[in-house]
Amino acid sequence: MRFRQIAVTTALLGLFCLPAHAEPRDISRDTLPADDGWAAYGTGTTGGSAADDAHVHTVTDRAGLVRALDGGSDTPKIIRIAGTIDANTDDDGHHLDCADYATDGYSLKKYLAAYDPRTWGSAKPSGAQEEARQASAAEQAARVTLPVGSNTTIVGLGNAVLKGANLQVKNADNVIVRNLDLRDAYDCFPVWQPNTGGLGDWKTSYDNIWLTGATHVWIDHVTASDKGHPDAKEPTYFARNYLRHDGLLDITNGSDLVTVSWSRFEDHDKAMLIGNSDSATGDRGKLRVTLHHNQFESVVQRAPRVRFGQVHVYDNRYVVPEGAEYRYSLGVSTESGIYAENNSFRTPGHVEVADLVKSWNGTALHQTGTLFNGRPVDLLAIYNAYNSGSERDLTADVGWTPTLHAQIDSAAVADREVARGAGAGRIP
Repeated sequence: MRFRQIAVTTALLGLFCLPAHAEPRDISRDTLPADDGWAAYGTGTTGGSAADDAHVHTVTDRAGLVRALDGGSDTPKIIRIAGTIDANTDDDGHHLDCADYATDGYSLKKYLAAYDPRTWGSAKPSGAQEEARQASAAEQAARVTLPVGSNTTIVGLGNAVLKGANLQVKNADNVIVRNLDLRDAYDCFPVWQPNTGGLGDWKTSYDNIWLTGATHVWIDHVTASDKGHPDAKEPTYFARNYLRHDGLLDITNGSDLVTVSWSRFEDHDKAMLIGNSDSATGDRGKLRVTLHHNQFESVVQRAPRVRFGQVHVYDNRYVVPEGAEYRYSLGVSTESGIYAENNSFRTPGHVEVADLVKSWNGTALHQTGTLFNGRPVDLLAIYNAYNSGSERDLTADVGWTPTLHAQIDSAAVADREVARGAGAGRIP
C-alpha cells in the first residue's frame, strides 16, 4: 500500500510541477486552422508566420509599434505587444489629451454655439469652427490611426493592452490579430450631422479595428471595449448622445474572408458593422465572415448588422445585464445572408425574443438551435409573428449553407465554453 501511495504521489508531481524555466507557448507564428471559417478559404490565413528574425518585433510603446508596422508595408512581420501601449502619445511617449490636439481656435463650447439647430438650422456645418474641428481631428488621426499591412501578425504577450488606437487594415491581405485587449478608440472631435435620422446625430471617426477592403483576416481572442471612457457617461448635446466611439470591429468596403473567434465585445453601442452601405453593390459576393465563440455583453446593437455578406454566426454568447440599454443583436439589412446556429442569449425580463432581430430591407435569416434564457426558441418564427405589422416577414432561405467551420457545439455547451474561454489572455 505504501509503495502505491508513493507511486501516485510521484505521478501527480510529474503532472503539476513544471520546470522553473518553462515558458508559455509562442503563439506568434500560429496560423488559422484549416476549415476555421471564411478566412480559411482558398490560400487560408497565415499572417506574418513566414517573417524572418529581423522582422519579429516586441514593442512596448507607440513609437515602437509604429516602427514595427512599417507604414503598413506588405513585408511579412510579427509584432508582439507587451504591457500597455497608449496611442495618444507623442514621439517621446508623453500622453496627449484632447486639448493637445485642438488647433485653429477650436473649442467644443464655440462649436456648440455655432451649430445649435435653433439658430444654425439643418444645414451641414461649415465655417470657422467646423474647419477648426476638421484640422483638430486630423491632428488626432495622425496619432491614433495605425495602418496594418499584408502578411502581418499582431499578438499580445500576457495581458497586453492597446488603448486609444484605430487599427486600420486597409486593402491588405493575410492579417492575424490575437490575444490583445483593445480599448477606448476615443474621438476627441465628433461632428454634428443635422439631417441624420431625422433628428440629427453626432458622428465619430474611430473603430478599435476597421477592416476596409481587407481580405483573409483572422481576429481571435481579442477583447474590444470602450473601457476608460464609456459613452453612457458622456453628456447630451442638441438632445442627442455625444458619442465618442464608433464601432468595436467594422468590416466594410468589400472586405472578405474574415474569421472572428473567441473574442469579447463589451460595453458599447454599435459593436460590429458588416457592409457599410445599402447602395454599395460592389460588396456583392464579398463580406464573407464567420463569427464563432464570441461573447457580446452590454452591447446595445449591431452584433452584427449585415449588408450583402454571407455571414455564419454560430456558438456565440449574448449577455444583456439588468438595466442595460438594448435595441437588438442581429441586424438583417439589404441582401444579407445571416446563417445563425446554436447561439445563446441571456437577457433581463424587458427584452423579448422578437427584440433580438431587427430588419432594414432584409429578406432572410436562417436560424437553428437558438437558446433564450436557457430555453430553445424558434427565433425566426417569433420575429415574424411579432413584427408582421411593422416589418415584412423574413424567410429561412439565405441562399447558401456554410461548409467552412469546426465542430458546432450546442448552444448550451457553447454558452459555458465561451464564458470561460473567450477574450484576451485566454488562449489555451
